[in-house]
Amino acid sequence: MSEPQETCHVISHVHWDREWYRTFDGYRGRLVELVERVCGALDKGEYASFHLDGQTVILADVLEIRPDLEARLAAHISSGRLTVGPWHVLADNQLVSAENLVRNLLRARRWGTRMGRLSPVGYSPDAFGHPADLPRLLNGFGIDTALVWRGAPPEHARFRWISPDGSEVFTVNQGYHQTETLWDAGTSDTQLKQFVDTERNRMPEGPLLLLNGGDHLVPRPPADRQEAAAGAGVALVETTLEDFFAGARAAAIDLPEVSGELRTLGNRLTFLLPGTLSARTYVKLANHRVQTLLERFVEPQLARHRLAASLAVAGTPAAPDSHAELLDDAWDLVIKNAPHDSICGCSTDEVHRQTTVRAQRATDTADLLLRRLLLAEGVDTRQHGDPARESADVVVLSGHGTPVSGPATVELVTEAGRVVTGLRDAAGRSIPFEVSATRRGKVFEADLDLLPDSRDTDTHTLAFTAGNLPAFGWMTFTAELGEATAGPEVQKSRVVESGRFRLEVLDDASLRVQDTTTGVVHEGVGRLVSSGDRGDTYNFDPVPGDLPTLPRVVDVEVSRTELRTRLRINAVLTLPEAIGEDRDSRSASPIDSPLDVTVTHWADTDRLEWAITLDNRARDHRLRFETPVDADADVWTADQHWSTIDRPIGPELGPLPTEAALEAAHPVAPVTSWACVGRGPDAVALLTRGLPEVQAFRNGGSAVLAVTLLRAVGWLSRFDLRTRTTGAGPMLPVPEAQCLGPITVNVAVVLGKGVQPENPAFLAAAALHAAPLAAFALRPGVPAPSGRSAPRTAPEVTGALVSAWKPAEEAGGSVLRISNPSALPASATVAVPEGVTTVRQARIDETPVEDLPLGDQLHLELPPYGLVTLLLG
Repeated sequence: MSEPQETCHVISHVHWDREWYRTFDGYRGRLVELVERVCGALDKGEYASFHLDGQTVILADVLEIRPDLEARLAAHISSGRLTVGPWHVLADNQLVSAENLVRNLLRARRWGTRMGRLSPVGYSPDAFGHPADLPRLLNGFGIDTALVWRGAPPEHARFRWISPDGSEVFTVNQGYHQTETLWDAGTSDTQLKQFVDTERNRMPEGPLLLLNGGDHLVPRPPADRQEAAAGAGVALVETTLEDFFAGARAAAIDLPEVSGELRTLGNRLTFLLPGTLSARTYVKLANHRVQTLLERFVEPQLARHRLAASLAVAGTPAAPDSHAELLDDAWDLVIKNAPHDSICGCSTDEVHRQTTVRAQRATDTADLLLRRLLLAEGVDTRQHGDPARESADVVVLSGHGTPVSGPATVELVTEAGRVVTGLRDAAGRSIPFEVSATRRGKVFEADLDLLPDSRDTDTHTLAFTAGNLPAFGWMTFTAELGEATAGPEVQKSRVVESGRFRLEVLDDASLRVQDTTTGVVHEGVGRLVSSGDRGDTYNFDPVPGDLPTLPRVVDVEVSRTELRTRLRINAVLTLPEAIGEDRDSRSASPIDSPLDVTVTHWADTDRLEWAITLDNRARDHRLRFETPVDADADVWTADQHWSTIDRPIGPELGPLPTEAALEAAHPVAPVTSWACVGRGPDAVALLTRGLPEVQAFRNGGSAVLAVTLLRAVGWLSRFDLRTRTTGAGPMLPVPEAQCLGPITVNVAVVLGKGVQPENPAFLAAAALHAAPLAAFALRPGVPAPSGRSAPRTAPEVTGALVSAWKPAEEAGGSVLRISNPSALPASATVAVPEGVTTVRQARIDETPVEDLPLGDQLHLELPPYGLVTLLLG
């Protein structure tokens, strides 16, 4: 037996996907068994310590079945033998919002308090890349370390990872799935020697780390392999993440700096899996809807309601405790949909039926809360009683922290045969409106204080522009009703002028847009391009020799009013029914997918809005919305969480790998709400809503900015792709990932000099597109108590964006978080609500940092990419 020559630190752990190729319930019984076995092994000293993944949701899932294990788990956690956290779930931290990640960490903090402690290491070993703001987020919770793998530069084993604002974490780049090294007693000496040699070449300065664990496995205790380790010349030292990071940081000298997002193509088996940005679009859309509802509407209204109640504004009653508990429950459901195998769309069909139900449950709860909070102010949105005959009231609510004007659309219920003949604001001023559709049917309503009631009615889709809504506040409007009148004139035409734009519908349903103020012509704006996809939920894989398919126009209608101009394009997308049995060609059988495209230009705006509905009947293809951009541009810019990111414009797809277990570069990237290319009259921006996969690429002598609307695939993973030369998971059919059936998406395009990523007006327009104004018809005969929400019951921010206004985690007060996502400094002003007696600056985790002077207004200087969290007491 040779003397040990190398020291290898070992952390025994498990990586637990709550759902993936099995459902949550298919896994949970195994999880309970694993925790029982780990506790027993810790009791016996078989493990010196064990890392129970980076997520406290494991504790919640186990204790729901075995509450008797809590004291035992807490004892191991308090002693440091069992480590958990710092997350509640290991989220895909690119596909959910920044505030979703904040709620995730806050929820884990509660478990840390309950169970004794949390791991202080920013553990995120299996996310498919990492956002630029993750170091900032971790710092905001007092964490200055991170363990990552996918997306980290493979040439750096340790590095300083720096966010755009300058926040940084000491980062270890380490693969987590290394359980095979110690798994088999007969081969562990050879496996360990190979592992140590590889790691020593990767980081000659050490220390070496073996993450002894993997997906859903109970790893072999290192103590059982000491003899084999000694034979390999290796000394195994069991440790914890916290202790290892302390030693690794002390040994680090002249660490390289890595700035921005981590989306670097990896080495063998280190896949980035970029196709997950667009797999199962319906999952991403549902997540965006409920996140927006909670962050932009429910949380601010609950904070506003509590503040108003504390001042007894207009007799506002205190919100029931159940409101906060229901909000917490909704967030719990949303956060449980955030793990990468859930939000990424790369699990079985059975799993995604459950994620869809979770999202709908959270949405239903959020909708109820919002309506109850409005009702507490006398704003009754229930459609009960005799339907409106002479007039009907509407309320429009803003989810933004600055006064805003924008489009509003509401379903207005009236007595059958009555129509909208006029619209007035709370001051009695007539404002332009348009009724785009009317349908007849029964409206049903019932509630705790309302008997069930069904009425024959007409429901009108009413559109108008709501002007100067107060920050996080509402305004009322009154629709005047009368006999039937003519709607907007509809013409059969492909050409229309609207404001500064001349719009022409081309044969492929895209637009030729001329800016009449500059003469610049944009050809093919909004081109819908379908390409064959032989890939799986993880990776796009083009069909060899396939040519893109474009729609063909069947009919075009144009309407123009004082309010807006609309192009309604009826088209069809004729595609091969699927890929061929050889998977190297597309089927010779064509199938038509109906396509309805409505392009809207609202008066006095510089953006064109697309609402696209596709009844997808074809399998194995990808559909993108493309817009040409300046062919000479080298970079494209987009927002992500609290910052903006510049990325290079290059080829659509990199060279295909020729060796096993590698992945082709496919530089699609996650985007929160907008992306742009260029400056001046040729500039183009896309505004997205729940569509995270965007790419700017060169196409011959031109360049294109594209957002993926749909990716239809039929396999969870395959082993025969060309863009990834082995599997990324089990080879299971997932027919529902073909996304057959109707889907509706929204995209907007901004053209010309209005595209300025550092301009607050552009950023506000993008934010409004991502979170449109909410509008509700009021209960007939029950008008709102006033024309607008009470003044000074919400903070009003100018010069920056509001990331969150929410009730504080601790009792009383609220949290206001504002951001400057641009590369230029910003001066922000916060109008402080009435009743606030203290203002304190805080970390993101709501830990107070310093008191700020109290006044009616607070002036803040935000550096580039600056973020400020305030506690309003």
